[in-house]
Amino acid sequence: MDYDRGIDLLQAMHERIVVLDGAMGTMVQQLGLTEEDFRGTRFAQWQHSLKGCNDVLVLTCPEAIYDIHRAYLDAGADIIETNSFNANAISLSDYGLESYVGEISREAASLARRAADDWSCRHGNVRRWVAGSMGLSNRSLSISPSVDDPSVRNVSWDELVATYKVQAAGLIAGGVDMLLIETIFDTLNAKAALWAASAAMEEMGVRVPVMVSVTLTESGRILSGQTVEAFLASVAYACPVCVSLNCGFGAEGMMEWLSQLSAIAPMAVGAYPNAGLPNEMGEYDETPELMARHVARFIDRRLVNIVGGCCGSTPEHIRLIAKVAAAGQPRVVPQRQQLLCLSGLEAVKVTPERNFINIGERCNVAGSRKFLRLISEGNYGEALSIARKQVENGAQIIDINMDDAMLDAPREMKHFLRLVASDPDVARVPVMIDSSKWDVIEAGLKELQGKGIVNSISLKDGEEKFIERAKYIKGMGAAMVVMAFDERGQADTLERRKEICGRAYRLLTEAAGVEPTDIIFDPNVLAIATGIEEHNNYAADFLHTVEWIKKNLPGAKVSGGVSNLSFSLRGNNYVREAMHAVFLYHAISRGLDMAIVNAAAMMPYDDIPQDLRDVIEDVIFNRSSDATDRLIAAAAEIKERQAGGTVVKEAVDNEARLTAAQRLEQMVVRGITDGIDAVAEGAMQEVGSAFGVIDGPLMRGMDTVGRLFGQGKMFLPQVVKSARAMKQAVAWLNPHIEAERSSSGDGGKSVGCMVIATVKGDVHDIGKNIVGVVMRCNGFRVIDLGVMVPGEDIIKAAVDNNADVVALSGLITPSLDEMCRVARLMEERGLHIPLMVGGATTSELHTAVKIAPEYPAGVVVHTRDAAAMPGVAARLISAGRDEYIADVRKHQAELRQQYAEAKDLLPLGEARNRRLRLDFMPVVPAEFGIVDIPVTVADAAKYINWKPFFTAWQVNGKTEEMAKLENDAQCMIDMLEREVNDSIRVRVGLWKAYSDGDDIVVDDGRVRLQMLRQQHIDGGGDCTLSLADYIAQHDDYIGTFAVTAGTGIEWVIERYKDCGDDYHALLLRTVADRLAEAATELMHQLVARQYWGYAIDDGTSMGIRPAVGYPSMPDQSLIFEIDRLMPLAPTGITITENGAMYPAASTCGLMIAHPLSRYFMIGAVGDDQRRDYAARRGMTADELQKWLR
Repeated sequence: MDYDRGIDLLQAMHERIVVLDGAMGTMVQQLGLTEEDFRGTRFAQWQHSLKGCNDVLVLTCPEAIYDIHRAYLDAGADIIETNSFNANAISLSDYGLESYVGEISREAASLARRAADDWSCRHGNVRRWVAGSMGLSNRSLSISPSVDDPSVRNVSWDELVATYKVQAAGLIAGGVDMLLIETIFDTLNAKAALWAASAAMEEMGVRVPVMVSVTLTESGRILSGQTVEAFLASVAYACPVCVSLNCGFGAEGMMEWLSQLSAIAPMAVGAYPNAGLPNEMGEYDETPELMARHVARFIDRRLVNIVGGCCGSTPEHIRLIAKVAAAGQPRVVPQRQQLLCLSGLEAVKVTPERNFINIGERCNVAGSRKFLRLISEGNYGEALSIARKQVENGAQIIDINMDDAMLDAPREMKHFLRLVASDPDVARVPVMIDSSKWDVIEAGLKELQGKGIVNSISLKDGEEKFIERAKYIKGMGAAMVVMAFDERGQADTLERRKEICGRAYRLLTEAAGVEPTDIIFDPNVLAIATGIEEHNNYAADFLHTVEWIKKNLPGAKVSGGVSNLSFSLRGNNYVREAMHAVFLYHAISRGLDMAIVNAAAMMPYDDIPQDLRDVIEDVIFNRSSDATDRLIAAAAEIKERQAGGTVVKEAVDNEARLTAAQRLEQMVVRGITDGIDAVAEGAMQEVGSAFGVIDGPLMRGMDTVGRLFGQGKMFLPQVVKSARAMKQAVAWLNPHIEAERSSSGDGGKSVGCMVIATVKGDVHDIGKNIVGVVMRCNGFRVIDLGVMVPGEDIIKAAVDNNADVVALSGLITPSLDEMCRVARLMEERGLHIPLMVGGATTSELHTAVKIAPEYPAGVVVHTRDAAAMPGVAARLISAGRDEYIADVRKHQAELRQQYAEAKDLLPLGEARNRRLRLDFMPVVPAEFGIVDIPVTVADAAKYINWKPFFTAWQVNGKTEEMAKLENDAQCMIDMLEREVNDSIRVRVGLWKAYSDGDDIVVDDGRVRLQMLRQQHIDGGGDCTLSLADYIAQHDDYIGTFAVTAGTGIEWVIERYKDCGDDYHALLLRTVADRLAEAATELMHQLVARQYWGYAIDDGTSMGIRPAVGYPSMPDQSLIFEIDRLMPLAPTGITITENGAMYPAASTCGLMIAHPLSRYFMIGAVGDDQRRDYAARRGMTADELQKWLR
């Protein structure tokens, strides 16, 4: 975004930590001003008391405010805030000063501007900036002031916008460099201020940056209920240059939430806490020294770009904060992710992992007679319960439509949205405002705190109106549904759909400035099986359009109103629901992101009888001329059977033939809870134990649910229902499980409690899961927190569960840094709990040198594998623990000493002189660019190397245990071949390349891959190796690859875990890992012999395929460069902030064709190469430490 002011401020906050000033109110209070001081001569006869109206002092006592500004500048503040926090008509009305908003704002800005410029002149023109403070009024747009009526508000959107606009205009006119909307407690108020600020800038022809700052309650949410992530999703549309936390806490209490914000914000992050918490007298006691020490923790962890102080802070606080800021480095701002993130009170990210977003359809007066009746009667409580029920049944967005001729639609929309905001169970999900009337959409957007969706706009009224409305929706912070409708009418053919969607996409992205991810196309789900020949292709054309949009309109999403499809079969709900299920199954597989559906009535695809499913698919794809007639005949037969009770009788007969265990399994799959306790009791009598029921029918039921969900044949609402059924059955069984444990003699007692987790940024959990199983078998109570776990959550779980040991797992290099952070947090909390670490990248040396020194109060022990852990853990909690811990510490001290004395590395210059020199005869690839290679589970299974599988399970030798494990694994492969044979995704890129020193330059310079070089002699020769040595200095080629076996498998694994079946979850995880590696090997052979063609079946070298993060390419951050060159998202792979891939059963790397290329280990890297490499990567030394230990 182009700005007229503040450009140098934006640059500064990325180059260093910028210091904001401290509290204005605290300093004014210290002056002890009287009523006469506040009045001055201008308001000497004012009819209201003005004492306490700090903002008016810029008119009546400006020299006092000037001196405060100067004191903060002298203390080291880079930015001073204007004395205008309450300069809005609502706040100033308490003093009768509402007509002075513009003048006070302008004078506040002019005064601060003069103070900053005067200071700059006195200090060699060192730049200082002014932020225009815009505090939110004490009235809320989202929270009712009435206990009795949650729809009441004491201020409107228009009132807030009007006064914020005057305030913003005054601040800009007075010369501010930036607007600061601060102490946000209601995001809807903040959105009104953002709208007003934008309008003021547009009117004045001056654009300045905007910073927003939110204040949190102890729960980590703002007062109006949003989480930090939901707040960020709600305001990100306005492109604030910085998102900050202020007030609410002291610096110590702010750390957890600041860490969350810093991890996800794609813009600068700030923090200006209070000087501790107020005492009984409302005063702040935290000394400048103590506050500076707390703020230093923000800086040490590189969480911030801006720091300062809020309530209770003084120039002395800022002086010490400025001192610690000067010694620190600013947070590195991550790249913005290209995804749609919506929000209610909680955030909803639309990602491939979600499979499908269902939008609840029942709060629609046009589609639900019951909802219309309730709204017409004013029975809003029951109407709200319909919304609540949809969320309970799995709706992830709520569609609200009030378009009825007999309703005042704008008023009803506004009223109902206020009720929704008052119910946290409903308000947690985003809202879709559904209307064909623009005034209804406008009314709805003014009540929406989160980021919702407008449904819909179209080109029906021409391009000018279309762009105007799109800009309005964008400015209100919502995504938009775009109908395939233009001046000529509704699109009803494939070509018309493509034409309209393509044209709308260009107008929205180029003329209206809408983010592609905020565009949701609805290509018109139209009725089929109508008997009209022209309608026969409607469904097939919709499905083809979905595919076309996904391929040709990057970032755009696709939705639709599914119930329209079966409109011709009204009155036969069973057939209609079957049509919807079949249609959704095929639409989702083609890329449909979301749809308006009745979440409670969704039918699993596999529950539809095969003959009915076949005829529905014939109708959907228009495969035969008599398809409609056959569907109508089938529908009539079903209706007749329903009327005669035949269907009910058949169902009763079928159920009578099932055992109780079989009935229980079916109830779990179908999510039936009525009567499940009695069936569970019968199953227990059949099986013989409560444990047997869980391991048998309940596990089988959830296996089926996981498989069907992974195949797209079940959707989230159905999975939610199944989970409820499972939970209810387990709840009934629990007393019997406890009784069985007691009778076995152990009484359920444990040896000790262990908290285990894979650290934040890492998705790998095979090793962790093995540890969990092993430790449970050894009598430990294991608290498994899962993967991607923040350090704060690990420590909380350890404290809450009185843990005896904490165990951390990680597979990628950045996990080592996160382990250091967890150790540091444990030290800061004063804990003494033993900490165990393990995983592929961990080592005894790294633990001694890097992790253990962070936790001197405790002990950190490295364990090489799960088999060693019970013995180590037992020693850590035994009576002789002190002696064991002393031995560990002594050994680690020796390792640190040896590490410090090691000086056997070659200087980087000499290492480069010893580079490998080769002759080159490059083979030109058969084709360039990105290729998606079809590989099935059956294809890959032939290439599995089972040795690492048995190593992971720590099984050696030809034993009965190995035979059983091998048989179980083969059964799992067979199941995958049957159920998810197409779950593997393989993507390859073939590119022109050349080497430039130790860099590999790819695709005519589009991407530069920086390689490391050995600084020791490799293999007894006289060469040092780098992957760049295998690429010619001109006219060569390179390949990239990404492979995942996890698509469709992850949910099956989760279902095993949810049911407590650790063995099968772990088995499938390890099998998936082997499949990924096998598919990678198959891919390599196909590329070498076919797609690239440099190898033939005569023993010619296959070249190498080094993976990111492995010994020859240890820098995990290179995965982001490969993703930039060859996007991984279409494979279903996502990348965490630490470079880990999800699903975990994935590989990514390079392919090098030189016949003499081989794998090697970079090994230790000297400080000279670290500095050189950091400069080439565009990183600081500290940043590089995260990726390269």
